Amino acid sequence: MRYRTLAAAVGFGLCSGAAIGQSESPKSAQGDLSVTIYNNNLALVQDVRQISLPAGKSRQEFADVSAQIRPETVTLSGEGFGIVEQNFDYDLLSPSALMQKAVGQTVTLLRTNPATGAETRERATVLAANGGVVLRIGERIEVLRDDGLPVRVIFDSIPPNLRARPTLSVSVDARSGGSRPLTLSYLTPGIGWKSDYVALFDEKAGKIDVQGWITLSNNTGTTFNNTRTLLVAGDVGFSGQNPGYYQPPRPRGNMAGTESGSGQRLGDFHVYPIEGRTTIANAQTKQVSFLDASGVPARKGYEYRNGWMNSQDEAQSAASVLKFSNARAAGIGEALPAGTVRVYMRDSRGQSQFIGESEIPHTPGGSQLAIRTGDAFDVKVQPVVEKRDVITSEQWQTYARWTVTYPDGTKKTAVGEVPKRYYRTQMRYIVTNASPAPVTVDVIQGGLGQWWWWRDLRVTDESIKGMQDSADERRWEVPVPAEGKVELTATFLTPW
Repeated sequence: MRYRTLAAAVGFGLCSGAAIGQSESPKSAQGDLSVTIYNNNLALVQDVRQISLPAGKSRQEFADVSAQIRPETVTLSGEGFGIVEQNFDYDLLSPSALMQKAVGQTVTLLRTNPATGAETRERATVLAANGGVVLRIGERIEVLRDDGLPVRVIFDSIPPNLRARPTLSVSVDARSGGSRPLTLSYLTPGIGWKSDYVALFDEKAGKIDVQGWITLSNNTGTTFNNTRTLLVAGDVGFSGQNPGYYQPPRPRGNMAGTESGSGQRLGDFHVYPIEGRTTIANAQTKQVSFLDASGVPARKGYEYRNGWMNSQDEAQSAASVLKFSNARAAGIGEALPAGTVRVYMRDSRGQSQFIGESEIPHTPGGSQLAIRTGDAFDVKVQPVVEKRDVITSEQWQTYARWTVTYPDGTKKTAVGEVPKRYYRTQMRYIVTNASPAPVTVDVIQGGLGQWWWWRDLRVTDESIKGMQDSADERRWEVPVPAEGKVELTATFLTPW
């Protein structure tokens, strides 16, 4: 089965008080909402509200915007007005915020006698609210303790800069009064999406079934009600994002495809609209199904990577790798957003068991994928340095070059040279297979092109013909019989 329109949403509330009691919350001030959500914890919110503007200058308040709104990205568009000033009130009403704003103000303490139930009231001045509340009551100083005693603080009013809900206020100057639609647009972090894949692998049949899920998460402090939602797959750049991070080497076999697929696009990105309208509640995770493919051809392989020409004291497990394609002919035929692939297999009783997971990048249609699911129990490789020596060539190599300028302005270039010398390293790779079936192991020797002076690396001898996949890596496909062992040998010449 191919991609389907995103639908069948299932919500999971992660925070309970506000989320469960949504029906009792004040009615949202939001209008006709559209939310475009990107992979990198960023969303574009477009909110069309019908606003009645008086002629001249007025202050308009937009409640229920994201509590993490980026104010510098706000735009308000419509006809017949200009923007004078805008402010975002991000201090939300809470007991601690209310007490902090009351410093220097007078409040009422209501105390209840636990024995008699009698109530007494005292006026107190709040001196500090920093790790505790310090009060002046008449001629004495008292600390308001949090010890369970029945004491309440009554405030005369709510400070004007505290809001029950995140609110954006905009001062506008309208040429004429009247009701009109205004479009509020802004960017906000705190809302994002990611892809998750569940793959059921049938090794005997050489097939996998793949389900894809979009996972939406909202931690903006605001619920987005009845919104049109569009998901954008791709790395959209914005200031402040992490410029890069280390990613471990992926298994061999990942090859980019060239099939365009039938999905929608936005510039250089793929987009996935959610069918109909949905509510993205604050502090909620929502899952939406987007892929259901069965019978996709797949096969299991093994891979071992030796990062440097060195020996290991013990045999190391080879990586278990699952390989398949998202090409049309394989039964998928669409691009796959970056995400985590979790792989399952059926045991002898027919029950699905988890065998590993791996990340995939944004993958165009028609690509070949190699998913590392874990380390093999029965397939091992031990690299051994048999011999390493230095040989000297009759050739010379340049190690330095410099230019000297004389007082009369003439220049002369000098060159430093030394005889060319090489390390000759003889490697042996012992590949063992304790499983009841033959396997093929990709043995990869890395670290061959890490330094510029190694660019004329040579492989003078190898027991199995290898492939130079890159300047840094050489690979051999080593067939190993069931319950068997194969030794691969190779000799390298690397400049010293």
